[in-house]
Amino acid sequence: MLSRRQFLTSTLAAGVALVSQKATAQPAKRTIVDAQVHLWKTEEDWRVLGMKPQMPEPFTIEKLVPLMDQAGVDRVVVVPPGDRNDYALEAAKRYPNRFAVMGRIPLKNPQAAALLPKWKEQPGMLGVRLTDGAPDWFWSEAEKAGLPVMFLTAGRNAQLARVAERHPRLQVIADHMGVSADIIKEGRLADAISQTASLAKYSNVSVKLSAAPNYSSEAYPFRDFTPHIKRLFDAYGPKRCYWGTDITYGYEKATYKQRITHFTEELSFLSEEDKDWVMGKSILERLRWA
Repeated sequence: MLSRRQFLTSTLAAGVALVSQKATAQPAKRTIVDAQVHLWKTEEDWRVLGMKPQMPEPFTIEKLVPLMDQAGVDRVVVVPPGDRNDYALEAAKRYPNRFAVMGRIPLKNPQAAALLPKWKEQPGMLGVRLTDGAPDWFWSEAEKAGLPVMFLTAGRNAQLARVAERHPRLQVIADHMGVSADIIKEGRLADAISQTASLAKYSNVSVKLSAAPNYSSEAYPFRDFTPHIKRLFDAYGPKRCYWGTDITYGYEKATYKQRITHFTEELSFLSEEDKDWVMGKSILERLRWA
């Protein structure tokens, strides 16, 4: 028969073991990284490139941070909407563990090539984002400098294929699944997805599975886009696919939290490990954002 001391000791040890097992069983928190958000303070940030702001009011650092906190977004890749990077870099300076930048480069400036070798010396700068094509010198210099490039393909997948083939050490990221508002209006969505899927044969090309709510003709959970997301995921795999929102375009279509649960709860073909990669690990690895 156990003595009172032995009983208490064994009971305490069992309790400690049970608590330890529960603590061990708890999964690590998933890191959630939004692969694209625009920030701006004035309309001029858009109009300088002949574009209309995506929202009537500026979308500032002060607006985004609380939204991130409420939704559980850990980090955001900031993409300046115009040709200036200063406000995006300000965000990275103020919140270095939460924001980093894929910046714009003045391709029409004859001195632009000289900027690339030291591009990432700017605190918070990770690479370059293009919305139009680029001259041949840019792709060569970006490859030499080890700069990843986000590219708004929007029907220019043939151009991206040539770049990927000629510059195998250059990491190129196709924005928004290769889809644009014009492509949707023209009824070319399926063809655009097919073209983007065909680029998966190039190991240096990856894709943002971003902005589905913005282009979907349905309400949450945007089931009309599920086959397109799955097709690209099957083509590229979890380590070359990135969740992202471009939240200011179609802001009213879904909350920030819904844009997360669209992937974490509504896409049954994604395993929990897949979600870890797509929701954050993949983009951090691709952009070398420590």
